[in-house]
Amino acid sequence: MSTPKTLMEMAGADLKPASLAQSALVIIDAQNEYLDGKLALPGIRPALDALVRLLAKAREAGAPIIHVAHSGRPGGLFDRSGHGGAIIEAVSPKAGERVVEKTLPNAFAQTSLDADLKAIGRTSLILAGFMTHMCVSSTARAALDLGYRVTVAGDAAATRDLPDPFGGVISAEALHRAALAELADRFAVVATVDQIPSV
Repeated sequence: MSTPKTLMEMAGADLKPASLAQSALVIIDAQNEYLDGKLALPGIRPALDALVRLLAKAREAGAPIIHVAHSGRPGGLFDRSGHGGAIIEAVSPKAGERVVEKTLPNAFAQTSLDADLKAIGRTSLILAGFMTHMCVSSTARAALDLGYRVTVAGDAAATRDLPDPFGGVISAEALHRAALAELADRFAVVATVDQIPSV
């Protein structure tokens, strides 16, 4: 049995992670709901540590940084006026870093994200955040359709356990790895924070 290859490998695509100096860093839904709220993720602590390192590298490299925050209903999940909807303090925006509010999984849907990226002239994106199978995946897939080259920082993302429609539970770790494998097949280069070059 032969070793499987991704569609990107078969097409001879460039599989090197993008550099931070040539890209925009888009951090998706790094909000307290996933840290200590109703959707606290089992893999959040190591992923958050990796995200902190990635954000520091991006700032040092002078990369444009866009924070995407999911905006939920008042009193519900991701209420932006409450603790759950607030961006996690360890990765909170600094002056000059844009915050884009979204209401759908795809961070480009009904937001200014595409226009913001075009305004800063970046066609290469580095994505990180939460959840891997949901908003990170949706945004990476949409980015390809819009003509962006995407790198996903796989260790700076995490997800949660889900019920298996055929019975049982799919663990967060299995779902995370499967979501990254799906993206690596056609939609994005998947790398660790340490593998993403600064320049």
